[in-house]
Amino acid sequence: MVGSSSTLARPRAPTWAAGAALLVIVAVSVLAFAPSLSGEFLNWDDERNFVKNEDYRGLGWPQIRWMFRATLMGHYIPVTWLTLGLNYVLGGMNPWGYHLVNILIHAVNAVLFFYLARRLLAAAAGDDLPAWAHLWAATFASLVFAVHPLRVESVAWITERRDVVSGMFFLLSVLLYLRAVEPDPARGRRWYGGSVIACALAMLSKASTMPLPAVLLLLDVYPLRRLGLGWRRILVEKIPYAALAGATAVAALVALRQGVTVTPYADYGPAARIAMTAYTFVFYPWKWIWPVELSPLYELPGKVDPTSPRFLVPLCAWLAITAALVVARRRWPAGLAAWAYSTLMLLPVSGAVHAGNQLAHDRYSYLSGLGFALLAGGALLLAWRAEQRRVLGRGMVIALTATAALIVVLLAAGSRRQSRMWQSSESLWRWAVNADPSCAICLHNLGSTLVNNPQSDRQRLREAEGHLRDSIRLRPERAGSYHALGLALALERRFDEAEIAFRQYMDREPGSPEGPARLGMIRVDQQRYGEAIPYLSLALARKGNLPEVRADLITALGKRADELERAGRVGEAERLRKAAAEVRAQGPVSTAGTRPGTP
Repeated sequence: MVGSSSTLARPRAPTWAAGAALLVIVAVSVLAFAPSLSGEFLNWDDERNFVKNEDYRGLGWPQIRWMFRATLMGHYIPVTWLTLGLNYVLGGMNPWGYHLVNILIHAVNAVLFFYLARRLLAAAAGDDLPAWAHLWAATFASLVFAVHPLRVESVAWITERRDVVSGMFFLLSVLLYLRAVEPDPARGRRWYGGSVIACALAMLSKASTMPLPAVLLLLDVYPLRRLGLGWRRILVEKIPYAALAGATAVAALVALRQGVTVTPYADYGPAARIAMTAYTFVFYPWKWIWPVELSPLYELPGKVDPTSPRFLVPLCAWLAITAALVVARRRWPAGLAAWAYSTLMLLPVSGAVHAGNQLAHDRYSYLSGLGFALLAGGALLLAWRAEQRRVLGRGMVIALTATAALIVVLLAAGSRRQSRMWQSSESLWRWAVNADPSCAICLHNLGSTLVNNPQSDRQRLREAEGHLRDSIRLRPERAGSYHALGLALALERRFDEAEIAFRQYMDREPGSPEGPARLGMIRVDQQRYGEAIPYLSLALARKGNLPEVRADLITALGKRADELERAGRVGEAERLRKAAAEVRAQGPVSTAGTRPGTP
């Protein structure tokens, strides 16, 4: 079933040269992201995934069972959780170890892509160039992938371990498939089986690798040119991959609906979805070419107008580029293949099935840009072939080669600089707000970061208040900013204003325990213990596992009992002390109280 492809033969470079290339790839990949080793757990999903999540901590049966059942935050990623559990076994909750593993896996991916690029570039360009040309063209392609600033989010953010792990198995699956289609049926079957297993591991690491069967089919068309074997044979080969992709799609939809709120079509209808999808297809290639003003969040606007320039231009651009590449497919098949590959890989994260507040994320480019990196390596091969055919002079080719090296240096410097932004929550969200001052979530997250920092003084709390009020002005329907604003005002002891903010939060989240918990909190701070008790009791009734609220309620009951005793109402005081003892016995009690903390 496999084998029968002779297009993958490639010139052999000396072992020392290949070793030198791999050493350069690994060293540059590690150095580009080394600043992230100083990073902390961020308030951007890291807190929920790791800091507040004890279920993944270890590799015992209870942890493994949780990993294969969990749909935390809308993701089913058991293989990724296994690597994170191993991190905890080896280094506990030290974020340095988590960052190190992210970087090392990414370096492995760069090496895998180097071997993949050598094979695909040889299949596309032929073997009329010397071995060193293919070697260094693949090295350039690998480095462009590895150190591009769009990689930073996937590598420097602990939560996105799923990107690098799924990427590793994705690349391994494709590489093994390329070995499987070589003209050696006996060995080909073993490579094929390994490729299917790697595909399963990729999809169990992150569902966005679902397009892999279509990617393999695209490779069969170009550059492998296997259509001569017949469509039936080629499609039958993809059945195991397609079955895995179908199962992954079902699991992803279940996890998505259990973990997050899917964006309803009532809010963003079919026309908006088409506009969002076209925006996705153009956004990432453009950022690949021009990686400036990157951000951890490109916020989905409250309303998507398909006729506005922001969405109409990408739609027209995608249609025009696609049409032009189809017309030019015989002269430049690589361009259409890279463009089609990018579109395929972005389909699962486009607007068709959407969840979250993002219009785009840099991390979605981790695998989708591989085709463009191959085009970069192919451009070097074309330059060297042009010199060989005396179309270009040696001086021009040297200049182009030096430009390629300079591009790698500039990309690596950009990634290194951007990695520093991911070292702390405050640096991350200051950078995001500077990149897009109209991003309401970025403003909210920066304000919340300042509020939750124990070292924040009055000046920083006032700054937080300003950011949160700006977030509310931009998106008044979102409850979280009212909550954080109430905390900031309470910390400044502006209790009347804090109560207004908390009540506005409760208007938007009427069933949440956070609203009554915070109203009780400020009454405890004001020593209005009798008024605090019903609010704190309501919060615990809505959610029993709130150690901080339980601590405040015990305090309020005890202080109110003291007040009643001093007033001679001993019986009532005893009843409250008995109630406090019962509350204490019902669950854990935090010694930190409810100051501060955001939901």
